[in-house]
Amino acid sequence: MADSELIAALKDAKAVQYGEFELSHGGTSDYYVDKYLFETDPTCLKLIAEAFADAIDDNTETLAGVALGAVPLVAVTAVEMQLPYVIARKKAKEYGTAKRIEGRLNEGEEVVVLEDIATTGKSALDAVEALRDAGADVDVIYVVVDREEGAKELLAEHDIELRSLLTASELLADQL
Repeated sequence: MADSELIAALKDAKAVQYGEFELSHGGTSDYYVDKYLFETDPTCLKLIAEAFADAIDDNTETLAGVALGAVPLVAVTAVEMQLPYVIARKKAKEYGTAKRIEGRLNEGEEVVVLEDIATTGKSALDAVEALRDAGADVDVIYVVVDREEGAKELLAEHDIELRSLLTASELLADQL
């Protein structure tokens, strides 16, 4: 799949918006990528699953999605790749099994984390730490869009490589 096809799909889904937006980490931006618009669009989901499947190493045993945003992404990619997946929560739930990792995960499993959008990388790092604490071997995170605002550098400090389907520069190239 060409990057241009994914960019067009995200824009067709109206997931790329311009204006003044507050971001989850507290900063502001003049553009916003609405993950819920692209994650609920079947064309976008199919393209993303195919792109992730093409990019992810064949040695991967399990996929992981960061709750809540990456759950649709990891589910469709797991089906595309015929791999199991787990969900990494920001914190353990306070009821039921009180787990931070949902699904089956074995000690030493090679896990690739999927995330929707990377800005600072903090939520992705939290997910990797939870997976590593549970015994997983994690050194790569794939995101749909890297906003290029420090996530790659933060994750590298923890021996995690950030790979993206698109960067903000690519996504916004026609606006610059």
